[in-house]
Amino acid sequence: MRRSGTEKHSPLTLSLSQRERGVWSEGGRAQSMGIPCPIRTGAVEHGAREALVFGTLRWTWKELDAEVRRWERVLEARGVRSGDRVGLLSQSRPETLFLLWAAARLRASVATLNARLTRAELGPLVERTRAQLLVAEARLLANLGEGACSLETLAAEADAVASAGAPREEQLLDPGAPWLILFTSGTTGRPKAAVLCLTQLQASARASAACINGPTPPRWLGTLPLFHVGGLAMVVRCAFDGGTLLLHDRFDADAVNAALDRDGVTHMSLVPTTLERVLDGRGTRPGVHGLQAILIGGGPVPPALLERARALGLPCLQTYGLTEASSQVTTERPATADGSTAGEPLPGVQLRVVDAEGTPLPPGAEGEVEVRGPTVMAGYLDDPEATASAFRDAWFRTHDLGVLDGRGRLRILSRRSDLIVRGGENVYPAEVEAVLLQHPEVAEAAVLPEAHPSWGQVPVAVIVRRGTVAEESLLAFARERLAGFKVPSRCVWVDTLPRNAMNKVDRAALRQVAGIAPR
Repeated sequence: MRRSGTEKHSPLTLSLSQRERGVWSEGGRAQSMGIPCPIRTGAVEHGAREALVFGTLRWTWKELDAEVRRWERVLEARGVRSGDRVGLLSQSRPETLFLLWAAARLRASVATLNARLTRAELGPLVERTRAQLLVAEARLLANLGEGACSLETLAAEADAVASAGAPREEQLLDPGAPWLILFTSGTTGRPKAAVLCLTQLQASARASAACINGPTPPRWLGTLPLFHVGGLAMVVRCAFDGGTLLLHDRFDADAVNAALDRDGVTHMSLVPTTLERVLDGRGTRPGVHGLQAILIGGGPVPPALLERARALGLPCLQTYGLTEASSQVTTERPATADGSTAGEPLPGVQLRVVDAEGTPLPPGAEGEVEVRGPTVMAGYLDDPEATASAFRDAWFRTHDLGVLDGRGRLRILSRRSDLIVRGGENVYPAEVEAVLLQHPEVAEAAVLPEAHPSWGQVPVAVIVRRGTVAEESLLAFARERLAGFKVPSRCVWVDTLPRNAMNKVDRAALRQVAGIAPR
C-alpha cells in the first residue's frame, strides 16, 4: 500500500551527578532499562485500531509498526547507528513520524528543523547538529546544502523494503537517551538546542492524559508543525495512549472545521490566532459532539476570544508550556476552567515563583517562574554554560514572570523578558536586531512588540539611521535573511536609542519615544 554526511561524534551522555542537574556531556553512560517501542506495543495490543490519518490515507497500528520497521532498515542502510543524529527539515507529513520512531528504535536522535527558516538561518543550526544524515523535503532540500537527501527518496527506499516475513528482533528503546533535539532561543538570540529524551516526553504524555483524557483513546487533530514541541507532543501522546493522530500538513481553518464536524476529534491544540480563525470560519455552528479539550498555548488568550469559543460549546483550556519542559507545564482542568489563569501544574510537575535570589514567594507575589520534574529537559546540546545557567539546583529557570494564586494556578505576566509571540511563533528581538544592523545604513536598531488584532503581537523595528534608507528597502533586506514571521511589521525612525546606566537600551523609555503602546 503506497503511503503517500557529516562529521561523526561521540554520543551525548549524562553522569548520575549531572543527571540531577540536567547537564549533558560526552563520554560513557550506564545503560538505563529499556522500554518497548509504543508503536510495536500498539501493533500487538490493538493492531486493527486506527493510528494515523493523513488526508485520504490511513494506517492501523499494525500497518504503522510495519512502516516504522521499513524506515528503521532504511536508516540503518544509510549508516545511522546508536548515538548518531539525524537532521530533519520538513513540514508535517506521515514520513516524519516513521523517521522519528525508526530513529528511536536505533537509539539515534533527530534534530527537527523549522521549515520556515531561510538557508542563512539554518546553516549554523545544521552545523551544530553534526548529523550523520540530513533529510529534507525535496522542495526544501536546497536549504540544507550539499550532502542532504530528500525525504521522498527515503520514502521510495522504504517502499522497496519487503514487509513480509517475521519482524526483526525487537530492541528496547533507551528512555534516557537523547531522542529529540529542538532549537530554541534565549533573549540573546543565540539558538540553543534543547535535548529531550523519551522518558521526559512519556512523562509529559502521561501527565497530560491524567488531566484531559476521557475513557476512550483520544483522537488528536494535529495542525501544529512537527518541528515544534507542541506538534511532537501530540505524536507521543497518541503513541502512549493508543490514540489516533489526525495529521494535517499545515493549519487551515476550513480544514479544521471540516475535521471537527466529520472526524470524531476529541482533542486539539491551537494558539490564539488560529483559534480566532477557526471561530471566524465556524460562524454560529455549535460545538462538536465528543470534543473534550482544545489546548490553547503560545501566549495569553484575549478573554473575548475565550468567551466566543465557550459560547459555541468549544472546551478551550489555557496552558503554559516550554520546549525545555516537553510542552505543557500547566493546564486548566476541564471541570474548573474559567480562563483567568493558565491552570495548575501537570501531575508530577512542580512549579514555583521566586525572587531574584531564588527564594520562593507566596501566592499573589510576582516573580520568576521555575519548573522541575520528570518532564524537564536533560540540558542544551553541547552548551554546558547555557545549561548550567538555566538551572538553579534542579529547578529550570524560565525567565518568565508570573504569579500563583491561592489554588496554585499560574498567571503569566511576561514571557521571557523581551520575547515577542507572533501567532504562536517566538520572535527574539536580539536575532532580528542583529540582521537589521547588517544593513550599511543602520546605525542602531531595537525591536519591540506591538499588539496586533490577529497575530497577538508583531515586531516593530526602531531604527537610528546613518543614511536615508527607506522602510520598504530595509524590510526587503530583512526578508532575505529572516523567516517571514520575524520580519518587522513596520519601522520607526528615531535620532537615538535611550539607554540606562548600564548602557543597555531602555525599552520602556524607547516605547514612549517611538510611540509604541504597551503590549
